[in-house]
Amino acid sequence: MERKDHVDLFGAVALVTFATLFAFNQVVIKVTGGGFGPVFMAGLRSVGALVVLALWMWWRGVRLHTPPGAALGGVIAGVLFSVEFVGVFVALDLTTVSRASIMLYSMPVWLALAAHFVLPNERLTRRRSLGLTLAMAGVAVALFDRSGGVGSLVGDLLALMAAMCWAGIALTVRLTPLSRASPEVQLLWQLVISAPVLLACAPYMGDLVRDLAPIHLWGLAYQVVIIASLGFLAWFWLLARYPASGVASFSFLSPVLAVILGWALLDEHIAAPVWGALGLVAVGLVLINRR
Repeated sequence: MERKDHVDLFGAVALVTFATLFAFNQVVIKVTGGGFGPVFMAGLRSVGALVVLALWMWWRGVRLHTPPGAALGGVIAGVLFSVEFVGVFVALDLTTVSRASIMLYSMPVWLALAAHFVLPNERLTRRRSLGLTLAMAGVAVALFDRSGGVGSLVGDLLALMAAMCWAGIALTVRLTPLSRASPEVQLLWQLVISAPVLLACAPYMGDLVRDLAPIHLWGLAYQVVIIASLGFLAWFWLLARYPASGVASFSFLSPVLAVILGWALLDEHIAAPVWGALGLVAVGLVLINRR
C-alpha cells in the first residue's frame, strides 16, 4: 500500500465521511437506548463486532498472533475499552448527544497532556499548549453550564471519563509491545475482553431490554458493522496510508457534526454556552493536532 506524505482529496473525503459516521453514531446510540439497557447494548455490540472482526480476519488471512509480552497491554486496553463504553453508553442514556460529544471528543486533549510526560517526542509546544488550554476551557464551559435544565452532570462526567479511557488505550498501545501487533489483533484484544465484561456487568447496571422495536435492532446492527468493526478497521487503514497528524487534524469535525446532528435529528435544545464550548474545543483540537 502506497504511503502518502499528505492528506489528498480521497483521504479528505474519506476522513470527512468517517467523522460523519462516527458523529451519527452518537445519535444512533441515543435512539437505540430506547430498546436496550446501555451496558447490555454495549456488550451486545462488542459480541457482534467480535464476530464480524473474526470473519474479516479469516477472509483476509490475518494471523492471530500476539507479539511476545503484548498480552498484558492487550488486557489493559480491553479493560479500558470496557470502562470507556460503559461511560459512553450510560452518558448518552442520561445526557444529550451534544453535551456527551463535546466531552467524548476531548480525547486528544487528555492524550496530548499525558503524552507530554510519558512520550519524549510528544512534548507540548506553545501552539499545542494554547490548543490544550482552549479545549479544556470548552470542556469546563460545557460541564458547568446547566442552563435550560437539559443534560445530566453525571452523564457529562461519564462521557469525560470515557474520553480519558480512550486516551489511555492509545497510550497503552504506544507504550507496550501491543504496538507491534496488527491493528486487527489490537482491536481483537479490546473486543475479547470487553464482550464478557460488559455482559457480566449489564444485569447490575440497569435494564437489559426496554421497549424493543425494529429500529433498535437496526441501530445495534449499525453500531456492530459500521462502527465497532469496519469503522475501526477503516480508521487503522487511514492511519497506515496517511500521516497521523493529518488524520488527527480532522478530529474536530466529529464533535461539531455530532452537535449539529443532535440538534437536527433529535431536536435537542443547545444553549449558547454549549455552542461556545464546542467552538473552543474544535479550535483547540486543530491547534493540538496541527504540525
